[in-house]
Amino acid sequence: MEKKVTKIGVMTSGGDSPGMNAAVRAVVRTGLYHGMEVFGIMRGYAGLIENDIFPMHSKSVANIIQRGGTILKTARCKEFLEHEGRKKAYENLKKHGINGLVVIGGDGSFKGAQKFSNEFDIPCIGLPGTIDKDIAGTDFTIGFDTAVNTAVEAIDKIRDTADAHDRLFIIEVMGRDAGYIALHSGIATGAEHILIPEKKTDIDHLISSLQEKEKRQKLVNLVVVAEGDGFGGAEEVAKLVKEKLNADTRVCILGHIQRGGAPSCLDRLIASRMGYSAVECLMEGRHNVMVGIVNNKMSYTPLDKAVKAKQKIGDDWMKIVKILAS
Repeated sequence: MEKKVTKIGVMTSGGDSPGMNAAVRAVVRTGLYHGMEVFGIMRGYAGLIENDIFPMHSKSVANIIQRGGTILKTARCKEFLEHEGRKKAYENLKKHGINGLVVIGGDGSFKGAQKFSNEFDIPCIGLPGTIDKDIAGTDFTIGFDTAVNTAVEAIDKIRDTADAHDRLFIIEVMGRDAGYIALHSGIATGAEHILIPEKKTDIDHLISSLQEKEKRQKLVNLVVVAEGDGFGGAEEVAKLVKEKLNADTRVCILGHIQRGGAPSCLDRLIASRMGYSAVECLMEGRHNVMVGIVNNKMSYTPLDKAVKAKQKIGDDWMKIVKILAS
């Protein structure tokens, strides 16, 4: 690998998340401050292969810190999975003289960056941009806080209707492989039950618990389900509940509203810190790591460990849910 990074490429990849723009802004302005050239890559790895690459200046990132989504767009790219596609991407970077890459995305994006860097002489730095918070090596991922707050706001409104009509609401939030959005939003809104992929759901216990609460005439019953729950999400859970429980049940799937909207203060802050640190890493020769924040301090995890390891949800969390919802 080249010793000194002088031209940086920055891109967003995988699912969008609030705060990605703040991270792009930080990478661009930090790179320019240190006398580097910075290039934006449109639509992630697809733009890398198609040479959709352009120089970025300070004005390029003006007035974007408060915007959701990503100004660089994002896309899935099957071609990058093949060696020929990665070779084409490398050749395009060389045309521009880019010798350092910042990839903002999730574990799939990091797998691509790791493989790309191993095959060619481009050092890569990963920034965890995913609402699911499913990457080890950081306390928060860019977008998670905003997504949880969006879910909490929606569930609070659903609670009003649940209270008015004495209904059981089963609410599905995002989280195909990780239940952090369900866990945090469920606790914050006083949900009776939280179903997540990391813990096996005892459907009989869920039914008996809801029956017991019905006998006590508990006014509001909310069940928050991560989309990746073992039973297949809120619709499937609702079917099972309706079969065994005579309750007025409604399903509400929050869906992609959790990905959108202006990023929270926390997401803007961590994205800015991570973007700044990504450039510092490239300058210092620290390559092929994911920049994270642990205990409010910058943390650096090798990309291969960041993609292999997952955050684990401890039993203490589920104990809190059980006690507070009783």
